[in-house]
Amino acid sequence: MGHLGGEKIQRTEQVGEQYAGSRLDQAAAELFDGFSRSRLQGWIKDGALTVNGRPAKPKDKLLGGEALTLAVELAPEIEDRPQAIELPVVYQDDDVIVINKPAGLVVHPAAGHADGTLLNGLLHLDERLSSLPRAGIVHRLDRDTTGLMVVARSVEAHTGLVAQLQDKSLYREYEAVAVGVMTGGGTVDAPMGRHPVDRKRQAVLEHGGKNAVTHYRVLDRYRAHTRVQVRLETGRTHQIRVHLAHRRYPLVGDPLYGGRLKLPAGASEQLRDTLRRFPRQALHARKLGLVHPASGEYLEFEAPLPADFQALIQALEADRETA
Repeated sequence: MGHLGGEKIQRTEQVGEQYAGSRLDQAAAELFDGFSRSRLQGWIKDGALTVNGRPAKPKDKLLGGEALTLAVELAPEIEDRPQAIELPVVYQDDDVIVINKPAGLVVHPAAGHADGTLLNGLLHLDERLSSLPRAGIVHRLDRDTTGLMVVARSVEAHTGLVAQLQDKSLYREYEAVAVGVMTGGGTVDAPMGRHPVDRKRQAVLEHGGKNAVTHYRVLDRYRAHTRVQVRLETGRTHQIRVHLAHRRYPLVGDPLYGGRLKLPAGASEQLRDTLRRFPRQALHARKLGLVHPASGEYLEFEAPLPADFQALIQALEADRETA
Protein backbone atom coordinates (compact mmCIF):
# COMPACT_ATOMS: atom_id res chain seq x y z
CA MET A 1 0.00 0.00 0.00
CA GLY A 2 1.44 3.38 -1.00
CA HIS A 3 1.53 6.46 1.20
CA LEU A 4 -1.87 8.12 1.12
CA GLY A 5 -0.91 11.78 1.41
CA GLY A 6 -0.96 13.38 -2.03
CA GLU A 7 -2.15 10.20 -3.73
CA LYS A 8 -3.90 10.73 -7.06
CA ILE A 9 -7.35 9.36 -7.72
CA GLN A 10 -9.09 9.18 -11.12
CA ARG A 11 -12.61 7.83 -11.49
CA THR A 12 -15.27 8.13 -14.16
CA GLU A 13 -18.95 7.47 -13.44
CA GLN A 14 -21.75 7.32 -16.00
CA VAL A 15 -24.84 9.38 -15.22
CA GLY A 16 -27.93 7.14 -15.26
CA GLU A 17 -31.28 8.27 -16.69
CA GLN A 18 -32.67 8.54 -13.15
CA TYR A 19 -30.48 11.63 -12.64
CA ALA A 20 -31.98 13.55 -15.58
CA GLY A 21 -32.90 16.98 -14.25
CA SER A 22 -30.75 16.60 -11.11
CA ARG A 23 -28.15 19.15 -10.07
CA LEU A 24 -24.58 18.11 -10.82
CA ASP A 25 -23.47 18.28 -7.17
CA GLN A 26 -26.45 16.19 -6.00
CA ALA A 27 -25.83 13.44 -8.57
CA ALA A 28 -22.07 13.51 -7.92
CA ALA A 29 -22.65 12.98 -4.19
CA GLU A 30 -24.46 9.72 -4.99
CA LEU A 31 -22.22 8.53 -7.81
CA PHE A 32 -19.00 9.27 -5.93
CA ASP A 33 -20.24 7.81 -2.67
CA GLY A 34 -17.85 8.36 0.22
CA PHE A 35 -16.88 11.94 -0.59
CA SER A 36 -18.77 14.72 1.16
CA ARG A 37 -21.02 16.90 -1.01
CA SER A 38 -19.11 20.04 0.05
CA ARG A 39 -15.82 18.48 -1.01
CA LEU A 40 -17.28 17.47 -4.38
CA GLN A 41 -18.66 21.01 -4.86
CA GLY A 42 -15.14 22.35 -4.32
CA TRP A 43 -13.74 19.94 -6.91
CA ILE A 44 -16.45 20.94 -9.43
CA LYS A 45 -15.59 24.62 -8.92
CA ASP A 46 -11.86 23.84 -9.23
CA GLY A 47 -12.41 21.91 -12.47
CA ALA A 48 -11.23 18.62 -10.93
CA LEU A 49 -14.67 17.07 -11.52
CA THR A 50 -15.75 17.49 -15.14
CA VAL A 51 -18.82 16.66 -17.24
CA ASN A 52 -17.92 15.00 -20.56
CA GLY A 53 -14.43 16.42 -20.09
CA ARG A 54 -15.63 20.00 -19.63
CA PRO A 55 -15.81 22.11 -16.44
CA ALA A 56 -19.25 22.84 -15.03
CA LYS A 57 -20.99 24.48 -12.07
CA PRO A 58 -22.39 22.59 -9.05
CA LYS A 59 -25.97 23.72 -9.80
CA ASP A 60 -25.86 22.76 -13.51
CA LYS A 61 -28.66 20.36 -14.46
CA LEU A 62 -27.84 16.94 -15.96
CA LEU A 63 -29.64 15.31 -18.87
CA GLY A 64 -28.58 11.71 -18.19
CA GLY A 65 -25.88 9.78 -20.04
CA GLU A 66 -23.02 12.17 -19.26
CA ALA A 67 -19.62 10.94 -18.06
CA LEU A 68 -18.46 12.54 -14.79
CA THR A 69 -14.71 12.34 -14.34
CA LEU A 70 -12.96 13.05 -11.05
CA ALA A 71 -9.18 13.60 -11.31
CA VAL A 72 -7.75 14.88 -8.07
CA GLU A 73 -4.83 14.60 -5.68
CA LEU A 74 -6.04 13.62 -2.23
CA ALA A 75 -4.87 15.70 0.69
CA PRO A 76 -5.85 15.09 4.32
CA GLU A 77 -9.51 16.05 4.71
CA ILE A 78 -10.20 14.84 8.24
CA GLU A 79 -10.02 17.54 10.89
CA ASP A 80 -11.19 15.28 13.71
CA ARG A 81 -8.63 14.32 16.30
CA PRO A 82 -7.31 10.79 16.83
CA GLN A 83 -8.48 9.23 20.10
CA ALA A 84 -7.36 6.04 21.81
CA ILE A 85 -10.67 4.16 21.69
CA GLU A 86 -10.68 0.40 22.08
CA LEU A 87 -11.90 -1.03 18.78
CA PRO A 88 -12.58 -4.77 18.56
CA VAL A 89 -10.63 -5.57 15.38
CA VAL A 90 -11.69 -8.88 13.81
CA TYR A 91 -9.28 -8.68 10.85
CA GLN A 92 -6.81 -6.25 9.38
CA ASP A 93 -4.21 -6.07 6.64
CA ASP A 94 -2.69 -3.27 4.52
CA ASP A 95 -5.98 -2.61 2.71
CA VAL A 96 -8.93 -3.29 5.02
CA ILE A 97 -9.92 -3.38 8.69
CA VAL A 98 -12.98 -5.32 9.90
CA ILE A 99 -14.45 -4.13 13.21
CA ASN A 100 -17.02 -5.79 15.50
CA LYS A 101 -18.72 -2.57 16.61
CA PRO A 102 -20.10 -2.51 20.17
CA ALA A 103 -23.41 -0.89 21.14
CA GLY A 104 -23.19 2.80 21.99
CA LEU A 105 -20.33 3.61 19.61
CA VAL A 106 -21.23 6.38 17.14
CA VAL A 107 -19.64 5.89 13.70
CA HIS A 108 -19.17 9.55 12.56
CA PRO A 109 -18.78 12.79 14.55
CA ALA A 110 -22.01 14.82 14.38
CA ALA A 111 -24.04 17.26 16.43
CA GLY A 112 -24.05 15.95 19.99
CA HIS A 113 -21.18 13.54 19.27
CA ALA A 114 -18.20 15.72 18.38
CA ASP A 115 -15.72 13.02 19.34
CA GLY A 116 -15.45 9.58 20.94
CA THR A 117 -16.58 8.02 17.66
CA LEU A 118 -15.40 5.09 15.57
CA LEU A 119 -13.81 7.61 13.19
CA ASN A 120 -11.73 9.12 16.02
CA GLY A 121 -10.59 5.64 17.04
CA LEU A 122 -9.66 4.74 13.47
CA LEU A 123 -7.50 7.86 13.12
CA HIS A 124 -5.60 6.73 16.24
CA LEU A 125 -5.26 3.21 14.86
CA ASP A 126 -3.84 4.44 11.53
CA GLU A 127 -3.00 8.14 11.00
CA ARG A 128 -2.87 7.63 7.21
CA LEU A 129 -6.66 7.23 7.21
CA SER A 130 -6.92 11.03 7.50
CA SER A 131 -6.36 11.20 3.71
CA LEU A 132 -9.31 8.94 2.90
CA PRO A 133 -12.96 10.02 2.65
CA ARG A 134 -14.53 9.63 6.11
CA ALA A 135 -11.31 7.96 7.31
CA GLY A 136 -12.04 4.93 5.13
CA ILE A 137 -15.56 4.30 6.46
CA VAL A 138 -17.65 3.10 3.50
CA HIS A 139 -20.83 1.99 5.31
CA ARG A 140 -22.19 2.53 8.77
CA LEU A 141 -24.13 0.97 11.61
CA ASP A 142 -26.44 2.95 13.89
CA ARG A 143 -25.02 3.88 17.30
CA ASP A 144 -26.79 1.05 19.15
CA THR A 145 -26.58 -1.59 16.41
CA THR A 146 -23.75 -4.06 17.02
CA GLY A 147 -21.65 -6.12 14.65
CA LEU A 148 -19.39 -6.14 11.63
CA MET A 149 -18.16 -3.19 9.58
CA VAL A 150 -15.38 -3.01 7.00
CA VAL A 151 -13.13 0.05 6.69
CA ALA A 152 -10.79 0.84 3.78
CA ARG A 153 -7.10 1.63 4.44
CA SER A 154 -6.09 2.65 0.90
CA VAL A 155 -7.54 4.61 -2.01
CA GLU A 156 -7.73 1.41 -4.08
CA ALA A 157 -9.54 -0.45 -1.29
CA HIS A 158 -11.95 2.46 -0.80
CA THR A 159 -12.80 2.53 -4.50
CA GLY A 160 -13.24 -1.28 -4.57
CA LEU A 161 -15.45 -1.47 -1.48
CA VAL A 162 -17.66 1.43 -2.61
CA ALA A 163 -18.09 -0.36 -5.95
CA GLN A 164 -19.17 -3.55 -4.13
CA LEU A 165 -21.71 -1.56 -2.12
CA GLN A 166 -23.06 0.03 -5.29
CA ASP A 167 -23.37 -3.24 -7.23
CA LYS A 168 -24.85 -4.93 -4.13
CA SER A 169 -22.17 -7.64 -3.97
CA LEU A 170 -21.06 -6.76 -0.42
CA TYR A 171 -22.86 -9.40 1.69
CA ARG A 172 -24.45 -8.12 4.91
CA GLU A 173 -26.51 -10.41 7.10
CA TYR A 174 -28.14 -9.37 10.38
CA GLU A 175 -30.05 -10.95 13.24
CA ALA A 176 -32.91 -9.13 14.89
CA VAL A 177 -35.76 -9.70 17.34
CA ALA A 178 -39.05 -8.15 16.26
CA VAL A 179 -42.26 -7.52 18.18
CA GLY A 180 -45.08 -9.76 16.91
CA VAL A 181 -45.23 -13.30 15.56
CA MET A 182 -44.43 -13.53 11.84
CA THR A 183 -46.08 -16.21 9.76
CA GLY A 184 -43.07 -16.37 7.43
CA GLY A 185 -40.26 -14.45 5.81
CA GLY A 186 -40.45 -12.05 2.91
CA THR A 187 -38.99 -9.07 1.10
CA VAL A 188 -39.67 -5.41 1.72
CA ASP A 189 -39.15 -3.35 -1.44
CA ALA A 190 -40.13 0.15 -0.36
CA PRO A 191 -38.31 3.42 -1.20
CA MET A 192 -37.00 5.40 1.77
CA GLY A 193 -35.96 8.91 2.68
CA ARG A 194 -35.95 11.40 5.52
CA HIS A 195 -39.25 11.71 7.39
CA PRO A 196 -41.08 14.82 6.11
CA VAL A 197 -41.79 16.10 9.65
CA ASP A 198 -39.40 14.44 12.13
CA ARG A 199 -35.90 15.01 10.71
CA LYS A 200 -34.30 12.46 13.07
CA ARG A 201 -36.33 9.66 11.54
CA GLN A 202 -36.37 7.93 8.18
CA ALA A 203 -39.59 6.76 6.52
CA VAL A 204 -41.03 4.77 3.63
CA LEU A 205 -41.85 7.37 0.96
CA GLU A 206 -44.12 6.77 -2.01
CA HIS A 207 -42.57 9.68 -3.90
CA GLY A 208 -38.97 10.84 -3.89
CA GLY A 209 -37.52 8.00 -1.80
CA LYS A 210 -34.38 6.07 -2.65
CA ASN A 211 -34.59 2.42 -3.67
CA ALA A 212 -34.45 0.18 -0.56
CA VAL A 213 -34.75 -3.63 -0.46
CA THR A 214 -34.64 -5.85 2.65
CA HIS A 215 -34.96 -9.66 2.73
CA TYR A 216 -35.90 -11.44 5.96
CA ARG A 217 -36.62 -14.98 7.11
CA VAL A 218 -37.85 -16.46 10.37
CA LEU A 219 -35.27 -18.16 12.60
CA ASP A 220 -37.50 -18.75 15.63
CA ARG A 221 -40.92 -17.77 16.94
CA TYR A 222 -41.86 -16.99 20.53
CA ARG A 223 -45.22 -16.23 22.13
CA ALA A 224 -45.21 -12.57 21.05
CA HIS A 225 -41.90 -12.07 19.23
CA THR A 226 -39.93 -13.38 16.26
CA ARG A 227 -36.20 -13.89 15.81
CA VAL A 228 -35.30 -13.08 12.19
CA GLN A 229 -32.34 -13.22 9.86
CA VAL A 230 -32.17 -10.15 7.64
CA ARG A 231 -30.15 -9.58 4.47
CA LEU A 232 -29.61 -6.12 3.03
CA GLU A 233 -29.69 -5.56 -0.69
CA THR A 234 -29.34 -1.78 -0.24
CA GLY A 235 -28.00 0.12 2.76
CA ARG A 236 -30.21 3.09 3.58
CA THR A 237 -30.06 4.82 6.97
CA HIS A 238 -32.15 2.85 9.53
CA GLN A 239 -33.29 0.55 6.68
CA ILE A 240 -34.00 -2.65 8.63
CA ARG A 241 -35.63 -0.76 11.48
CA VAL A 242 -37.91 1.22 9.14
CA HIS A 243 -38.78 -1.66 6.82
CA LEU A 244 -39.75 -4.11 9.58
CA ALA A 245 -41.73 -1.41 11.40
CA HIS A 246 -43.45 -0.71 8.05
CA ARG A 247 -44.52 -4.38 8.09
CA ARG A 248 -45.76 -3.80 11.65
CA TYR A 249 -42.95 -5.86 13.19
CA PRO A 250 -40.80 -3.17 14.87
CA LEU A 251 -37.58 -4.25 16.57
CA VAL A 252 -37.50 -4.88 20.30
CA GLY A 253 -36.10 -1.86 22.13
CA ASP A 254 -36.15 0.46 19.12
CA PRO A 255 -36.46 4.00 20.55
CA LEU A 256 -37.39 5.64 17.22
CA TYR A 257 -39.63 3.13 15.48
CA GLY A 258 -40.75 0.69 18.18
CA GLY A 259 -43.55 2.65 19.82
CA ARG A 260 -44.45 2.06 23.46
CA LEU A 261 -43.04 -0.98 25.25
CA LYS A 262 -45.43 -3.91 24.89
CA LEU A 263 -45.24 -6.63 27.55
CA PRO A 264 -46.96 -9.87 26.43
CA ALA A 265 -49.91 -10.97 28.55
CA GLY A 266 -48.83 -13.70 30.94
CA ALA A 267 -45.12 -13.13 30.25
CA SER A 268 -42.68 -14.51 32.81
CA GLU A 269 -41.17 -12.05 35.27
CA GLN A 270 -37.75 -12.73 33.72
CA LEU A 271 -38.99 -11.76 30.25
CA ARG A 272 -40.83 -8.67 31.52
CA ASP A 273 -37.70 -7.53 33.31
CA THR A 274 -35.47 -8.28 30.27
CA LEU A 275 -37.73 -6.35 27.88
CA ARG A 276 -37.92 -3.36 30.25
CA ARG A 277 -34.14 -3.26 30.57
CA PHE A 278 -33.27 -3.84 26.91
CA PRO A 279 -32.00 -0.35 26.05
CA ARG A 280 -31.49 -0.47 22.28
CA GLN A 281 -32.82 -1.92 19.04
CA ALA A 282 -32.26 -5.70 18.98
CA LEU A 283 -30.16 -5.68 15.81
CA HIS A 284 -26.77 -7.27 15.19
CA ALA A 285 -24.68 -7.33 11.98
CA ARG A 286 -23.74 -11.00 12.19
CA LYS A 287 -22.07 -11.78 8.84
CA LEU A 288 -20.04 -9.76 6.37
CA GLY A 289 -18.78 -11.04 3.03
CA LEU A 290 -16.59 -9.15 0.57
CA VAL A 291 -14.13 -9.58 -2.25
CA HIS A 292 -10.77 -8.37 -0.98
CA PRO A 293 -10.10 -5.24 -3.07
CA ALA A 294 -6.40 -6.06 -3.55
CA SER A 295 -6.16 -9.87 -3.70
CA GLY A 296 -9.57 -10.62 -5.24
CA GLU A 297 -10.11 -13.33 -2.60
CA TYR A 298 -13.61 -13.69 -1.10
CA LEU A 299 -13.54 -13.16 2.66
CA GLU A 300 -16.39 -13.85 5.08
CA PHE A 301 -16.57 -12.89 8.74
CA GLU A 302 -19.03 -13.76 11.49
CA ALA A 303 -19.51 -12.07 14.87
CA PRO A 304 -21.36 -13.92 17.67
CA LEU A 305 -24.37 -12.28 19.26
CA PRO A 306 -23.45 -9.85 22.07
CA ALA A 307 -24.30 -10.77 25.67
CA ASP A 308 -27.43 -8.60 25.97
CA PHE A 309 -28.87 -10.05 22.74
CA GLN A 310 -28.17 -13.60 23.94
CA ALA A 311 -29.87 -12.84 27.27
CA LEU A 312 -32.95 -11.52 25.41
CA ILE A 313 -33.22 -14.73 23.37
CA GLN A 314 -32.77 -16.90 26.47
CA ALA A 315 -35.57 -15.02 28.23
CA LEU A 316 -37.87 -15.41 25.20
CA GLU A 317 -37.11 -19.16 25.01
CA ALA A 318 -37.68 -19.66 28.73
CA ASP A 319 -40.99 -17.77 28.56
CA ARG A 320 -42.14 -19.92 25.64
CA GLU A 321 -41.36 -23.13 27.56
CA THR A 322 -43.42 -22.05 30.57
CA ALA A 323 -46.44 -21.04 28.46
